[in-house]
Amino acid sequence: MSGPYFIEVLARNGDVLHRHQCAALPIRLGRGYDNDFIVDDAHAAARHAIIEHDAEGRIVMRDLGSRNGVIERGKRRAALVLGGDTVVRIGHTSLRVRPFDFPVAPELIDRTMHGWEGALPALAGLLLIALFALDTTWIGDTQPFQAIRYVQALATWLGAGLLWGGVWAFTNRLFGRHARMGRHLFIFGCGLTAISVVKALGSLCAYAFSLEALSRYGSHAVIAIVCAMLFYHLCMVKPHHPKRFAAACMALLALASGLVLMGNDQRSGHLADDPYMAVLLPPSVRVSRDHEVDEFLGDVAGLKAKLDQERAHKVKDDGGDGDDD
Repeated sequence: MSGPYFIEVLARNGDVLHRHQCAALPIRLGRGYDNDFIVDDAHAAARHAIIEHDAEGRIVMRDLGSRNGVIERGKRRAALVLGGDTVVRIGHTSLRVRPFDFPVAPELIDRTMHGWEGALPALAGLLLIALFALDTTWIGDTQPFQAIRYVQALATWLGAGLLWGGVWAFTNRLFGRHARMGRHLFIFGCGLTAISVVKALGSLCAYAFSLEALSRYGSHAVIAIVCAMLFYHLCMVKPHHPKRFAAACMALLALASGLVLMGNDQRSGHLADDPYMAVLLPPSVRVSRDHEVDEFLGDVAGLKAKLDQERAHKVKDDGGDGDDD
């Protein structure tokens, strides 16, 4: 196979840092200046390895007796055949060799919203976080109005949002190509807003239509929203792996919900977060029919009969045990 050949230096996430073109084989690699490709790595020997054709015409890399060797998939190799996707490590440097006619993947469709970058999504995200902080404080405020409580809530939630977005922006820069702090702030703000809306609608529908499960199991909806936030954060870092991230987030949702159910059962003996509907609204909100007092007393009478029957069986069993003794 004729040249040219391209030696690619890879980052830890697999991105190509730079490429070097060599006209033909053999190609000598090492830290010395007399090599065809200089490996600028203190852990590489002056003459570390050579890339050449073997007797069958395949491209192979041979170790030239270096101290640290040529590593492929965690194992030291004296010689190995190089395919276009074979990654080898020389010292701390990861390399890949490809001929000029190596096939590349088809062009990806660009679905990135390039106009939704920088300050615009960041401001939108900070605004949503601020609204969430003020709304949460207002709903839970049972004391006379004091502005300091709202200022503290704003500072706390905005600081949390900046910290959350900063961590994801660092991850995005480390494993992607851009930080995209604004987008991560917007995802966080949307997640908090979704939590507020879902909790409010859940409480409203639970009371209006007597659907107590919406209120008593509301924590699972919050967990689902958090998992959705993680999914969008991950897709922002690596947009070409949505199915993997979706599967991971679904597994995390199942695990977290299961732990909540087990914790509730151990703490109170019930799977629900609360043994009753926690939010009461004005009677005018109710849509489902009201239950009459006679209906309630009938249910109590039926429950009493059942308890009396169970108590009678228990007394009889205890008496039988005493006679046997």
